[in-house]
Amino acid sequence: MADWLPLFHCFKDEQFIIFGGGKVADRKARTLIRFNKKVRIISPDLTPALQELVDSGKVEYLSQPASVDHIVPRALVVAATDHKAVNAEIASWAKAAGCQANITDSPDLSNFIFPAIIDRSPVLVAISSSSTTPALTRYLRNMIDAALPRRLNELTAFIAKLRVDVRQRVADTKQRQSFWRKLMSGPVPDLVLTGKEAEAQLVADKALADNEGKQGQVFLIGAGPGDPELLTLKAVRLIQQADVVLYDRLVSDEIMDFCHPDAERVYVGKARADHAVPQEGINQLLVKYAKQGSTVLRLKGGDPFIFGRGGEELEELAQSGVPFQIVPGITAASGCASYSGIPLTHRDYAQSVRFVTGHVKDGSADLPWNELVHDHQTLVVYMGLSGIASICSGLIDHGMAADTPIALVEKGTLPEQKVHISTLADMPAYVSGNSISAPTLTIVGQVVSLHEKLNWC
Repeated sequence: MADWLPLFHCFKDEQFIIFGGGKVADRKARTLIRFNKKVRIISPDLTPALQELVDSGKVEYLSQPASVDHIVPRALVVAATDHKAVNAEIASWAKAAGCQANITDSPDLSNFIFPAIIDRSPVLVAISSSSTTPALTRYLRNMIDAALPRRLNELTAFIAKLRVDVRQRVADTKQRQSFWRKLMSGPVPDLVLTGKEAEAQLVADKALADNEGKQGQVFLIGAGPGDPELLTLKAVRLIQQADVVLYDRLVSDEIMDFCHPDAERVYVGKARADHAVPQEGINQLLVKYAKQGSTVLRLKGGDPFIFGRGGEELEELAQSGVPFQIVPGITAASGCASYSGIPLTHRDYAQSVRFVTGHVKDGSADLPWNELVHDHQTLVVYMGLSGIASICSGLIDHGMAADTPIALVEKGTLPEQKVHISTLADMPAYVSGNSISAPTLTIVGQVVSLHEKLNWC
């Protein structure tokens, strides 16, 4: 955990005292005079550059050695002499006087530090490596500076002006927050930044008019198999805009971090024999939040239309007259197979693939066995870990070779991923002798034999 909390503080009335007259003191002084007029330098000698600042009246100057008498109440002290022992002594003076201090090259003695600053007033970006690697800080500053648009101040002015209109026309705080999230992820910023402010104003006016007669809607979004980098760009954008997010247990914390801080998060996860919210309750929640005018996100692991019961939820929305959109996600079969080096189809091994769900009922898996036993086919079983013994025996009993390769992909696409390889005959004993936890995907077929050769994770 970082020790430094980045804050923007108004130093309008505070006195800055810089001890030192060299290059480091010069850098600190030039930063400070951009934000504060009360900067005093104390040093027997000055560099020519610092002398110019003094001669121009931008800083005060006392040509004296550092002394505790120079510390004044509420001052912010910068120790930037060329002597480490002197800097440490200045730190002790500042601490005794209750003053904040920045000690060059000694973050352990400091209680504030100077970030690298990108100034697009009134927008300021501050970057810090907690005083550990100044070269990296400068590198990042240059990268971000190059990426930020030069007309950012014009966008700031446009948004500030629009904000007055929004506050007058949208009384509800949550609706205002929702409006801004959508507006800023739409075309308005780009229009302003390319000099098309009139067009941007037309788009903003229409958005405001639509918002006044706002009806909520639901986005059914596939969150993929776990790795947050497998989210689609559209999914990320909508997650960031949502007012309410209903999510299940397969959606990782890293994915939930994309949510806006003010978004309401509702956990509706399901595990075997443990449903936080029954399916009918989830359906009703989606309708309720949408009817309240919210932008509602139903976030599901994998793809919502592959064993995700997304169709049932949409039927309820359609029946209730709630508008909705669907954003597909990478299903567990594709994600887990790819991250374990097991191609689901391969010209020499399998020309088809079949997905089934392996829920156990009355102690056994209820599957159409005769349809699953085919040469040159890959079988993928979702949620089959608890019934693996029944699945293996069922396939063997209906004609699949006992030595057919089988893989269990545990926590697929995540850093904790493990791939367990065996045969139909031996996998039940393997599972009994090892600790394997959900979520786990089962892949059966000759393509599993390629795992050792193609595994890349």
